Amino acid sequence: MSVNIHPSAHVDSHAQLEDGVDIGPLCVVGPRVKLGKNVRLVSQVNIAGDTTIGDDCELYPFVSLGHPPQDFKHTGGAVSLKIGARTILRELVNIHPGTDSGRRETVVGDDCYFMVGSHLAHEGRCGNHVVFSNGVQVGGCVTIGDHVILGGLSAIHQFTRIGSHAFVGGMATVTTDVIPYGSVVGNTAHLAGLNIIGLKRRGFDRRTIRDLRSAYRLMFAHEGTFQERLEDASRLYSDNEVVMEIIDFINAQDKRSICLPEAR
Repeated sequence: MSVNIHPSAHVDSHAQLEDGVDIGPLCVVGPRVKLGKNVRLVSQVNIAGDTTIGDDCELYPFVSLGHPPQDFKHTGGAVSLKIGARTILRELVNIHPGTDSGRRETVVGDDCYFMVGSHLAHEGRCGNHVVFSNGVQVGGCVTIGDHVILGGLSAIHQFTRIGSHAFVGGMATVTTDVIPYGSVVGNTAHLAGLNIIGLKRRGFDRRTIRDLRSAYRLMFAHEGTFQERLEDASRLYSDNEVVMEIIDFINAQDKRSICLPEAR
């Protein structure tokens, strides 16, 4: 299997290209870039820095990857960007590498879909099967779990954590951590329940969803303190992996607030 490079593209001779790579018109590929098997650059894609693209990815016009991060603390040291297999980056997507003052690598998992105009900033951690809808803007040092959907034009504040299977509504402004399986909406965003539709689509059984609903009502009730309710839920649902994932997520970070339901 051969590599196809359009005559108008500029591909540095030191770039590493695996079998089946297809580079379209007017693309620019830097010397430290690594493109996996069957990667397709449609046209006018610009890839710089120490950037690795996994097998079977598709990159559309005006995608920009691996250029220096927008962080004033970065002094030009060695940083990198890694994108997993079968990820699709549509037009005008921009992803920055890590910084030499923090996490040196930005990582995107497998089977992600970045729609038009979405942005992942420096030091990001993005899991597998994540959807960035049109115009999503994600700040620096954000961690996103697997199977997360970010609605169109939503904005995620720097250092925020988004738990696995969470849903962020369109145009939401997220400034606090979002629990796994949670659904948040609004500006600023508030927790609006669980991502039940996503759970059903991904094959979670009725018992798991029922227990998750019950645990959610307990954790976010109005009686007692939040810590007391967490302890009660942990005791009652200690054998439920999904519920414990939420509790562990909350307990793992004590420096940032959790996105809570809207005050009544």
